[in-house]
Amino acid sequence: MDVIKEAVQAAGLQMNQIAGLGISTQRGTFITWNKKTGKPFHNFISWQDLRAADLVNSWNRGLILKVIHVISTMLHFLTRSYRYVIARSLTFTTYHVSLRLSWVLQNITEVQQAASENNCCFGTIDTWLLYKLTKGSVYATDYSNASSTGVFDPLQMCWSSVLSKLFSIPMSIYPPVEDTNHSFGSVDAEIFGVPIPIVALVADQQAAMFGECCFRAGDVKFTMGTGIFWDVNTGNHLHTPSAGLYPLIGWKIGKEVVFLAEGNGSDAGSTIKWAKELDLFTSIDETSRMARSVVDSEGVCFVPSFSGLQVPVNDPCACASFMGLKPSTTRNHLIRAMLESIAFRNKQLYDTIVKEVRVPLTNIRADGGVSNNSFVMQMTSDLINKKIDKPVNTDMSCLGAAFLAGLALGFWTDKEQLKKLRQTEIVFEPQRDSGEYKLAMDNWTKAVQRSLNWYNQTSY
Repeated sequence: MDVIKEAVQAAGLQMNQIAGLGISTQRGTFITWNKKTGKPFHNFISWQDLRAADLVNSWNRGLILKVIHVISTMLHFLTRSYRYVIARSLTFTTYHVSLRLSWVLQNITEVQQAASENNCCFGTIDTWLLYKLTKGSVYATDYSNASSTGVFDPLQMCWSSVLSKLFSIPMSIYPPVEDTNHSFGSVDAEIFGVPIPIVALVADQQAAMFGECCFRAGDVKFTMGTGIFWDVNTGNHLHTPSAGLYPLIGWKIGKEVVFLAEGNGSDAGSTIKWAKELDLFTSIDETSRMARSVVDSEGVCFVPSFSGLQVPVNDPCACASFMGLKPSTTRNHLIRAMLESIAFRNKQLYDTIVKEVRVPLTNIRADGGVSNNSFVMQMTSDLINKKIDKPVNTDMSCLGAAFLAGLALGFWTDKEQLKKLRQTEIVFEPQRDSGEYKLAMDNWTKAVQRSLNWYNQTSY
C-alpha cells in the first residue's frame, strides 16, 4: 500500500484522480485461508518452493499417469478430440500450484479440516490481494492466473474436476474465474481514502506479454527477472506440449481468448543476487565488464539450479554448481560462467519453442531486470541467431496491467494505440556465429548432466 501511495505522490497526483487499478502478480505463489475469519492457514508457498518435489516425481513415475497417457492416446485415435492430445502429454512440475496445493491438503491438518467443512479459500496472490483490498467482499481470479495453476482446463475454460479429483483437491476451495478485464469491485475507501475501481487482474508473465505488445501469433517475449520465462503467442490455438512447454491463457477480454506456450527456468536474477551476496562484485552494472575482461570462462561452468532445473531438463533434484575450477580461476571467470549459464538456458528454452511450437516466430522481445545486462543479451542473440528488441521500460508486467486497466476504462480504445506507446531502447543483433559457442555450451551441458538428481530428497 505504501508503494502505491508513494507512486501516486511522486506522479504529483491525488488518490481521487486515479480512475482504476490493474493488478499483476506472481502466478505460482499461493495461500489458503479460513473463509469465515479471513485468517491464513500458513505463509505464502512460493513458486520456487520444492516441498512437493517428491510428490511430483511420484506422480510422473507412477502407474496412474501411464494409464492416463495410454487411455488418452486410444481415445484420441478413436475420437480425434484435441483434449485427449493434451491429456496424453500430461506431466507435473513443482512450478505449478497443483501438487503443492495437494501437499498442503495432505500435510496441514487445519486446511484439511476447513476444506472438509467448506470453510477453506484458496488463492494465488492476485486473489489474496483482491480479497484484502476489498476487505473480504470480493473473491475471484482471472483466466490468466487460473490457467497457470495446473488445475485449470483451458479447453473447457473452468477448473478441472478430473485433476482436482486425482489430487484430492475439493472443488469448493477454488475462486470464481472472471475475464482479465472485469469490474472486480473497488478498493475499500479506508485503504486509500477513496474507493478505486479494480478493473484488471492478470498474471505477471501474461502481463509482460501484453506490455510488450505481443498481440500477434508468433510474437515472443522472454522475461529475465528472478527466473527466466519464454512465452510465445499461439493465437486462438491451444498449444499441445511435447517437450515441456506449458499451454496458458494469455488473456481473455470479452470474446477474445489468446493462448500462450511457456517454458521457464527458476534462476536468472537470483543467480546474480547470490553472486553479489558473496561479494563477487560490488555493482550489478560492472558484471558485463567483468565478463568481457576475459576471453572465456577458462573452462568454468555454472549450473543455475537453486530451485531445480525446469524445461527441457525437468529435474527438481538438480543442484546448483560450479565445475571446472582451477587455481587460475578469478572472479571474472566466475562471473562470466554465471552470465553464460543464463544465456545457455535462454538457448535451451528458445530451441524448445522452435521444436514444439508450430506457429512461425516473428518478433522477439526481452524485459526484466537481467535484460539490462548487455553481455547476457548479446550472447543470447548470438546463440539463437536472432534480433532481440529490448524496451526502454523493462518492467513490463506493470505496464501490461496498466494497459489492460486503461483499455477497460476506455482510456485507450484499441491495441494499436498501445503499440505506439512501447519504446525500443536497443535491438541486439547477432555478432558472432553460434558455432563459436559450441565447445562452451557442450561443456556446460555436460556440467548440467552431472548436476542432475543430486539430492535424494529436496530440501525446503
